[in-house]
Amino acid sequence: MMPLWAAFKGDAMNTSLSHRDLGELHGPVLIFGGSYSNLQATEALLAEAQRRAIAPGNLICSGDVVAYCADGPATVAAIRISGCVVVAGNCERQLAAGAQDCGCGFEDGSACDLLSMGWFGQANRAIGADDRAWMGTCPDIATFRQTGRRYAVIHGGISDISRFLWPVSGQLEFMEEIAQVEASVGPVDMVIAGHCGVAFQRQIGSVSWLNAGAIGLPPHDGRPQTRFAVLDQGRAIIHRLKYDHIAARAAMDAAGLVQGYHETLGTGIWPSEDVLPVALRRS
Repeated sequence: MMPLWAAFKGDAMNTSLSHRDLGELHGPVLIFGGSYSNLQATEALLAEAQRRAIAPGNLICSGDVVAYCADGPATVAAIRISGCVVVAGNCERQLAAGAQDCGCGFEDGSACDLLSMGWFGQANRAIGADDRAWMGTCPDIATFRQTGRRYAVIHGGISDISRFLWPVSGQLEFMEEIAQVEASVGPVDMVIAGHCGVAFQRQIGSVSWLNAGAIGLPPHDGRPQTRFAVLDQGRAIIHRLKYDHIAARAAMDAAGLVQGYHETLGTGIWPSEDVLPVALRRS
């Protein structure tokens, strides 16, 4: 039988993407996305990695270190000091390029689109040249091996860094992205992604798809805990992250970031439900 990726693969590998091969990783790998300038959540995540004795090289972020919350520079500093691997998200790419918007892929006029003007403007003013230069070095895709299986880490998609792939997205959408991943870096057993902010796992033919969620905002489920994942022996488990969301909210209040996401930290509900597929909306 023709492998899933071969049905979509082009004549040559995509060499335009920056790729970092992490080699063979031994022991558990902790994967997270969307720190979103949430310093308290980032510190809690790094403490969790230490508690689990996970080496810095086995700590991988799927991008968007800076976004909705108040402490962009401090969050970047914590991530950089930790030594973890960061795959570029759209926010890294936009800030590195000196762009004037987040490039998140929100529909024009949507709540997310309108609200992003406030938080991205604050982040754009706060992030310095050295951090922007570092963001420009983050790869588009990272690969690694663990216990005989090969993994690729991206942000949203290969076709579009800010592509939203949800738990309820169609199988063909995942197949398209898997095909482009494999056209770029060769066959993989699992694709690990981020961007949409909702943690989930899907099986697409012979390839697994894992979104570890985001640690900076809860996944619109009515609770303040956020998400990360641990990969070990070929099995991925999604975990909840508890952190001081009250302090994170206070920092947003102090910074004037009160367009709605400050409330999300406590309520667990997004102010931008229109970005979600209908099947994932609460009303």
